[in-house]
Amino acid sequence: MNAPEPGIAPSVAHESASLHVSGAARYTDDIPEPAGTLHGAFGIAGLAHARIDTLDLSAVRASPGVVDVLIAADLPAANNYGGIVHDDPLLADGEVMYDAQPLFFVLATSHRAARIAARRARIEATPLPAILTVAEAIAAQSWVLPPVEVARGDAAGALAAAPRRLDGRSVVGGQDHFYLEGQVSLAVPQDDGGVVVHASTQHPTEVQHIVSEALGVPSAWVRVECRRMGGGFGGKESQPALLSAMAAIAARRTGRAVKVRLDRDDDMTITGKRHPFEADWTVGFDDDGRILALDLVLASDCGYSADLSGPVNDRAVCHVDNAYWLPNLRIRSLRCRTHKVSNTAFRGFGGPQGMFVIEEVIDAIARALGRDAYAVRLANLYGTTERNETHYGQTITDNVLPELLARLETLSGYAGRRAEIDAANARGGIVRRGLALVPVKFGISFNAVHLNQAGALLHLYADGSLLVNHGGTEMGQGLFTKVAQVVAREFDVDVARVRVSATDTARVPNTSATAASSGSDLNGMAARNASLVLKERLAAFVADEWGVPPEAVRWHDGAAHADVDGTRRSIALPELARRAYMARISLSAQGYYRTPEIHWDGAAFRGRPFFYFAYGAAVAEVAIDTLTGEHRTLAVDIVHDVGTSLNPAIDIGQIEGGFVQGAGWLTSEELVWDARGRLSTHAPSTYKIPTAGDVPQRLRVELLAGSPNRSPTIHRSKAVGEPPLMLGLAVYHALRDAVAGLAPAGERVAMTAPATPEVVLRAVHRARVR
Repeated sequence: MNAPEPGIAPSVAHESASLHVSGAARYTDDIPEPAGTLHGAFGIAGLAHARIDTLDLSAVRASPGVVDVLIAADLPAANNYGGIVHDDPLLADGEVMYDAQPLFFVLATSHRAARIAARRARIEATPLPAILTVAEAIAAQSWVLPPVEVARGDAAGALAAAPRRLDGRSVVGGQDHFYLEGQVSLAVPQDDGGVVVHASTQHPTEVQHIVSEALGVPSAWVRVECRRMGGGFGGKESQPALLSAMAAIAARRTGRAVKVRLDRDDDMTITGKRHPFEADWTVGFDDDGRILALDLVLASDCGYSADLSGPVNDRAVCHVDNAYWLPNLRIRSLRCRTHKVSNTAFRGFGGPQGMFVIEEVIDAIARALGRDAYAVRLANLYGTTERNETHYGQTITDNVLPELLARLETLSGYAGRRAEIDAANARGGIVRRGLALVPVKFGISFNAVHLNQAGALLHLYADGSLLVNHGGTEMGQGLFTKVAQVVAREFDVDVARVRVSATDTARVPNTSATAASSGSDLNGMAARNASLVLKERLAAFVADEWGVPPEAVRWHDGAAHADVDGTRRSIALPELARRAYMARISLSAQGYYRTPEIHWDGAAFRGRPFFYFAYGAAVAEVAIDTLTGEHRTLAVDIVHDVGTSLNPAIDIGQIEGGFVQGAGWLTSEELVWDARGRLSTHAPSTYKIPTAGDVPQRLRVELLAGSPNRSPTIHRSKAVGEPPLMLGLAVYHALRDAVAGLAPAGERVAMTAPATPEVVLRAVHRARVR
């Protein structure tokens, strides 16, 4: 790893780093349980689609430790946890729509007792026709939301006139979030009919709203708190509402605290995944590989309900261009309903799937022309002053890819390695190597414009210490550390003097999810604005005392300073805070921020949905065993654009982690469903996330130097949560490159993702047969 460049402050350690490595960090499951706490578990039918004829729970109720059992009829108000479309029942009522859908809820004196009891139900059901594949959904016109069509130019006419034309099909699988901390919630009833919910959630406000609707009480009666999560990746955006609502209902029903924690198998079968996508496309291009027209059908497996499939698919449509100018384009986006768990948000939120498709198109063009795929990528790049408008109408004004790619070419020695690998492969052998350089352009902001807002609450105590609360959640990504740095910089104090408290709907209301890579952008700016309000108030106080205008007061070295009658006067923050308190000056301030300049017409699919774009690129080198399909990533070089980094060490960690997670999605993380709609890969024994052994020996990350964000973000930084995940595309395309060396010239590689050893071996066999 390269040495981090300076950010707005030194690369201070993650605020919980020592707690993480010592095991002392407290997560939701570690909160001491109130006396008499009950534990919940879900009972399922085990059928993909069925009508429940008989639900006999007598054995469940008689099981040791069971206190109560709830079915849909026992719910006091709304039987729903769908945040956008209300089509997600907390408990199935009469009809089961996927194999692991919760049918009843068991309350017992221990977690183990609840799980054992939940498996003792006697269920008689009539199986109903189940749609289990995208192809079946398309044939039945089974949609969770209506199809969407987007067009620019004349795709049909440009295709007909194009000198060259290719048809293709791209298939990419889903991905389980596999957060280290599973889904968990603890609900504690209050004496006024309210409830406090401790939840592992990226979206405390949505949990608050769903719980209040499920209980039939106003939102103010529900308080949701989250100090930290052991990973989220989008899987804790909408999904935690199910556990929290059931825990809250049971807590109010029994008058006792209720805790629900899903074991790994239950977590993987009950909760949603990244959407699998299938795409059929026709591309027209010229002899230089420039795309002239693209006609594309994008179909995603949404599962049984809408969940977040609308915005996920919209973002896939927005990102199908990745870094490339597409002058004539037609997209039909199909949001397919199947009888499987409802798929949901996952790091990248549809963007990775859209980019996967266009990168396969680029690769196919390159193979047809006998050119290096990187050369075709360069030929199609967006321009900086022309060819720079997206298909949804946003002009790209911050394109740094030309300089970024030039730096990566030099850093990685791409040209020399390309020639050396081609020569080595030409000599034959069992082991073949592949190389790929793939760029990424990723839009930053929520497509839902109203979510681009944040609040913060800042307290200055009389001893000069600062406490900040904001609407973002900490899931290991370092958000709390960055916000603390922002506040520390405003008062020019050591970051150790600033504490960030647990996210709490009772302190900062109406928050947005910590998602869309916007956590630091939104909450960092809100915290800074709160700091400015408080500093202005303190400046007015000290200026009045010194007889100078407030604008004469300056802040540095942890103190306020001003020139008074030619003499510099100073007062340290602790003394200033004490004196302001004695003078009855408020030492609390609210901050608010809304992202400027963005707008979006969802019906027309036009506007400026993104405040700016984040850019990156990766070079990956791989080796494959042509006898077994096994493969290894040998080396990776990354240059990534984070603007002016808030914390270079944290940003580099996010880039490394995002890249590895993206490579895992595309190479090893295979979701397998059987013919009955049951998930077969529901444990680490069968579902293979990347391990330390899968990280290449050389993983070199460099932050693009001298590239502050051209948009006025917090200290001109750029988001870094999601964009690096798409850099994993370089590994997938390096595998395709290795296989392509076995095929006749001009033949494309037939391969799907994830490129497991079995998939690679089949691709090798097909290449050799040709």
